[in-house]
Amino acid sequence: MMGGLISPKKPKAPPPPPPPPEKDDSEVQAAAAAERERQRKARGRASTILTGGDGLTTTARTARKQLLGE
Repeated sequence: MMGGLISPKKPKAPPPPPPPPEKDDSEVQAAAAAERERQRKARGRASTILTGGDGLTTTARTARKQLLGE
């Protein structure tokens, strides 16, 4: 009888979440088309890279500017 006084009562478990809504075929096809379009656009950015995997092949200009009159 003293069990309720010494240990707290356990709270009730929350109700289970509702099941996720079912997706229509049109929604799935639209999402797949959007993903294909995103990947196509990502491939298009490769043409904007001006250097290759080796980086720049020209020498860097490392000479410092001199003050006027020196």
